[in-house]
Amino acid sequence: MLNLVPFVSVDDMMRLVLDVGVERFLVELAGTIEEDFRRWDSFDKVPRLASHSPDGVIELMPASDGALYSFKYVTGHPKNGSTGRQTVAAFGMLADVATGYPLLLCEMTILTALRTAATSAVAAKFLAPKGARTMALIGNGAQAEFQALAFKALVGIDRLRLYDVDPAATRKCAANLQGLGFDVHASASVAEAVEGAEVVTTVTADKRNATVLGDNHVGAGVHVNAVGGDCPGKTEVHAGVLRRADIFVEYPPQTRVEGEIQQLAPDHPVVELWRVVAGEAPGRRDARQVTLFDSVGFAIEDFSALRYVRAKVAGTGIGRDLDLLADPDEPRDLFGMLLRAEARRAAAA
Repeated sequence: MLNLVPFVSVDDMMRLVLDVGVERFLVELAGTIEEDFRRWDSFDKVPRLASHSPDGVIELMPASDGALYSFKYVTGHPKNGSTGRQTVAAFGMLADVATGYPLLLCEMTILTALRTAATSAVAAKFLAPKGARTMALIGNGAQAEFQALAFKALVGIDRLRLYDVDPAATRKCAANLQGLGFDVHASASVAEAVEGAEVVTTVTADKRNATVLGDNHVGAGVHVNAVGGDCPGKTEVHAGVLRRADIFVEYPPQTRVEGEIQQLAPDHPVVELWRVVAGEAPGRRDARQVTLFDSVGFAIEDFSALRYVRAKVAGTGIGRDLDLLADPDEPRDLFGMLLRAEARRAAAA
């Protein structure tokens, strides 16, 4: 029996996203993430396995709900941009728990940007001020446009105040978002960008403890979407902001090591986002509350993304099948499969 594994390449992913529409894709993906967050307790959960080096990090992120298993291989190498490579690169797999056989092999560089943005917007649905329309976007690299579109589609953000230490990144981001329904302002500083913003998203790439967002940048009622701090020794937000904010996280054992809250005491109170989505904990309680989503990315979000893509490509002709698994006529006769291949090659010679 020939066991072929569906494969969604980068080109396939771009075709899928464009066929669906970027904003609709983000909305539907966010819905799938919310579905899985509401059944959080059904998942096996572990912090991701990280291999750190002076140049970056390589991580494996597994999750399973008992019926399906997923993993993602993902890298984070901030210096890659100077050599024309992606800072984040990834691929992933969805498998059948009952057999262990893969059901989908998928590019996840583009998909990770989409699922990160969708998760940010899910959090903001529950945490951002009601009627928020203006977002400061600090860090205008590869993730920025996805964040902007997710907040537009799910939250109603249509005014953007952009800032990046590299003005070329801001020009790129503004040009890419032109005609997509935003009023875009390029800011000369973080202070200028956050002025009047109800939501502040930080999504920078440097692998270091940094103060991208200072304590004086966050006033009452603001929601902070802290995306860039996602490994030990890499932060963006001043600890003073954290101490004033109600903090929401994905998976505390991972976030306390990798997130903004690595700056705080190990027992500093946080709320797990899934509990808010499931209605087990409150999100925003009043207009003056400072909320902060300490986003590091968790494997269940990748599980949701792969589950969504598998369902979405079914019957579309998008993707191709890979001969990834050995399929001997007799499962115990793997060596015999090799001998028969040798015989076929000799006969064809």
